[in-house]
Amino acid sequence: MISVIVPTLNAEKGLASCLTALVPAAMDGFVREVIISDGGSSDQTLAIADDAGARILRSERGRGRQLREGARDTKSDWLLFIHADTVLETGWERDVFRHIRMIERGDQPDRAAAFRFSLDDDSMFAAYLNGAVALRCWALKLPYGDQGLLISRQLYDEIGGFKPLVLMEDVDLVRRLGRKRMKILRARAVTSAKRYRRDGYLKRMLRNSACLGLYYLRVPPRVLARIYG
Repeated sequence: MISVIVPTLNAEKGLASCLTALVPAAMDGFVREVIISDGGSSDQTLAIADDAGARILRSERGRGRQLREGARDTKSDWLLFIHADTVLETGWERDVFRHIRMIERGDQPDRAAAFRFSLDDDSMFAAYLNGAVALRCWALKLPYGDQGLLISRQLYDEIGGFKPLVLMEDVDLVRRLGRKRMKILRARAVTSAKRYRRDGYLKRMLRNSACLGLYYLRVPPRVLARIYG
């Protein structure tokens, strides 16, 4: 029923867990295919993907471009984009199935969906960030790519899909969708807190906020990518 697209670049540390979370849905036939859109990994990323039975697509580097190329090569009516360091919590497919069924029955208009954000960290700083993201999603309907994105092929094509941007490809697409065509599901997407631990929570949060603000001021994505790090 759905195709899952995962952009990768030297993602060996988190990819196995990401793909393992998809196995129950794949065994039930709900996940039709998993596409790894790789930007030139030099570690064990492709070996892990191959062992998991994923289909490997080689793309030019750049997450927006990789997502775009991955979506172009899919066979399903529904697309699910997730990051390689994100693990969907057990039972995620039930939320996704309900969302799809409601749209296909005409109970709600066609709209995209993202998962609730959660970091794999039990610290006070992580709890604060989880809450801040929840507030942003409630107020602005603005999830980021690490929350995943579920979207019908029809709606994806209608808005022009992902643009080949090096950064902010997720915000760009969600802005084109608009608030009324975005929903936050109950299930969580648990994302690695590696960057926050490495850089410090406050510094990383300020950097992310600065990048978002500069994006709205139309600073080129290639400049934002250098700031983001």
